[in-house]
Amino acid sequence: MQTKLVLTLDDVKVIAAAAEAEAKVNGWAVVIAIVDDGGHLMWLQRLDGVAPISSHIAPAKAATAALGRRESKVYEDIINNGRYSFLSAPLLEGMLEGGVPIMVNGQCVGAVGVSGVKSSEDAQIAKAGIAALVV
Repeated sequence: MQTKLVLTLDDVKVIAAAAEAEAKVNGWAVVIAIVDDGGHLMWLQRLDGVAPISSHIAPAKAATAALGRRESKVYEDIINNGRYSFLSAPLLEGMLEGGVPIMVNGQCVGAVGVSGVKSSEDAQIAKAGIAALVV
């Protein structure tokens, strides 16, 4: 049997606070979603002024990154490069940049999804949150 690392609520709070700080320092209104390794929502934070649709997009990006164990941008690139059949992949709804897996010692323990600004800025916020996690 192997030992499996899991995110705790304290871990999630650290990630969320750092992601929120990155968004606020840049004046970006976003939704921040954090999921476990199975794509199950652990945190949803909607900053003031963000479009309501981002409350659906951010968790989808996070789930896609967690289940795929890679950034959601990978799937966006696959589709943009002409492999449209990938749109039929099951359980993947957030195939847009802005979902980033949380990798610890080579294991995916969850992911952060952000929505509300440019996709590259969403990813920047997610990565800032993950960088605050001390393991």
